[in-house]
Amino acid sequence: MSAGPVKNVVIAGGGTAGWVCAAALIKQFGALISVTLVESDEIGTVGVGESTIPTARTFHDLLGIYEKPFMQAAQATFKLGISFENWARDGDSYFHPFGTVGRGNWMGDFHHFWLKARDAGATEPFGAYSLEQQAAMQNRFATGGQPALSYAYHLDATRYAKFLRSLAEPAGVRRIEGKIRTVVLDPESGDIDALELESGTRIDGDLFIDCTGFRALLIGQTLGVAFDDWGQWIATDRALAVQTESVGPPVPYTRAIAHGEGWRWRIPLQTRTGNGLVYASDFLSDDEACARLLRDIEGTPLFEPRPIRYATGMRAAPWTRNCIALGLAGGFIEPLESTSIHLIQVAVTRLIQAFPFAGMSEAVTARFNAQAVREWEHVRDFIILHYKLTERDDTPFWRRCRDMPIPDSLAERLALFRDAAQAYQGGEDLFRVDSWVSVMLGQRLEPRAWHQLARLVPPEELSRALGDLRHLIGERVASTPMHEAFLKEFCPALESA
Repeated sequence: MSAGPVKNVVIAGGGTAGWVCAAALIKQFGALISVTLVESDEIGTVGVGESTIPTARTFHDLLGIYEKPFMQAAQATFKLGISFENWARDGDSYFHPFGTVGRGNWMGDFHHFWLKARDAGATEPFGAYSLEQQAAMQNRFATGGQPALSYAYHLDATRYAKFLRSLAEPAGVRRIEGKIRTVVLDPESGDIDALELESGTRIDGDLFIDCTGFRALLIGQTLGVAFDDWGQWIATDRALAVQTESVGPPVPYTRAIAHGEGWRWRIPLQTRTGNGLVYASDFLSDDEACARLLRDIEGTPLFEPRPIRYATGMRAAPWTRNCIALGLAGGFIEPLESTSIHLIQVAVTRLIQAFPFAGMSEAVTARFNAQAVREWEHVRDFIILHYKLTERDDTPFWRRCRDMPIPDSLAERLALFRDAAQAYQGGEDLFRVDSWVSVMLGQRLEPRAWHQLARLVPPEELSRALGDLRHLIGERVASTPMHEAFLKEFCPALESA
């Protein structure tokens, strides 16, 4: 244990990571701790448009955030999944939906029944049994109703951070404007003692949260914690981001559209659209990437495309001494499956559960770091999956992805599905069985065999059950309002937010 208790928390940096942390700590602990956040208006944030996953709703519940004011402030829309286009082959498309697909039982998941039916001649695709996918494809959405839709959000990251700040400061978070000049270390322990600002102000603390983005000023530059680079598996290392005027109704899903050297995103907000191009600089120049982005966007750009350079990977020990790295300071996994905000929120949740009131503990920090590594590696493997399972050979980039060696942990999952159509979700795994199956099937990984429990169901009965399921989904979708109409009634955007 360290010598003293932890009372004063100092967050270095704002943005989504900083204000998520500040809002959560002050909400849960109140007067037990003091929270100070240091940020500079002169330092911009990366976020332009963000996409989330359903865990964001659970985190908001913990903070007591009401959906309507949050969505109005962040100009948010609803999200039912991700549409992947041109990934396995140029011209292909598939959907990764939230929620469950079909109905299985304890012996085997639904996709075993679906594979058996397909083998017998059924032609309905796997996604026909996903309520979320069918609603998304018809541009329909509503909260409530039965069965309920599983959903997340598209949001403006800058406005989201401002919204969280509007909750955190009145609750007791102290914000200090200024740039950090020096990180002061204790000469004996090596812990961080204080932050000194360019103004000369000194901010002492017991626990420091590094939210300084890719600079990683505390965890990297000061404490020297190693960065584990995963570039051998994920070759993309740059992105361009721009918002455009909306040209049509916002759809309730993200689009991830592969191109010759990476992919591009389209994230619909209420009053504009977030666009971006992710690419590998070894295969595409910055000028070519910018020209490609501007050529393919719809609507008038609202500013010049913003360049983002990154390395995929994470800090070997995100909690080191009395410093915890969150967000980009702790690592980065490209935004293909919208996990960035989730990884911030789950780390803050673990910090709250293991907060070191009595002082730093090697056992606690080791447990925190082990959980973080397992979770990040799981997300990493899921992202690699999209690149590895491609049949594209039209560019050197895609041939490189197709032929590259992959982590053993992913190779084992792929072999399990290829040999026996088995998929699983482990303890620290974020993505469910349905997610793995949707992507693996969408990327054309065909199982050689599957569980034969479906043979216990007579063919006519199986066909009837699948038909009934499609009928129920169709009725539920048909009774659901259009996404745009629901947004205008439930949570119209606040332009001044």
